[in-house]
Amino acid sequence: MPVLTVALVAMWLALNDTVAPGQVLLGIVLAMVLTWWAARLRPLRPRLRRLQLGFGLLAVVFVDIVRSNLAVGRIILGLVGRRRVRTDFLDIPLDLQDAHGLAVLAMIVTSTPGTVWVGLATDRRTLTLHILDLDDEQKWVRIIKDRYERPLIDIFQP
Repeated sequence: MPVLTVALVAMWLALNDTVAPGQVLLGIVLAMVLTWWAARLRPLRPRLRRLQLGFGLLAVVFVDIVRSNLAVGRIILGLVGRRRVRTDFLDIPLDLQDAHGLAVLAMIVTSTPGTVWVGLATDRRTLTLHILDLDDEQKWVRIIKDRYERPLIDIFQP
């Protein structure tokens, strides 16, 4: 895990506020030991099929986070007019089964204001979300499945 090793060395040097040769050497040794130890704790490794799709997904997520921030801001400030804001839980059927893909989906959902990952069924077939403004259930199912799940399946699953 060379990226983790480099990141740990850089963090070590930043925390010690020095690039003295002894600290560099100690940082490299510590980083190598920690990455070896971390690799032993995590035997399941991701198999990325089409990583280039991740850049498009990242752009979609960024736009959705900005839109969600604006929508939640309007709700908090009471700028929704007479429209009733309905909060509720929603079960979404999933086709994504890869543990790493599900972890990325959890990060996407949790980082988007107005949505919270509540639970995943033990068979990994149903995701439960809490949605701040649940105006159309089918719209939310399409958003999760088309905008997030489909690219994650293409990236992580064979």
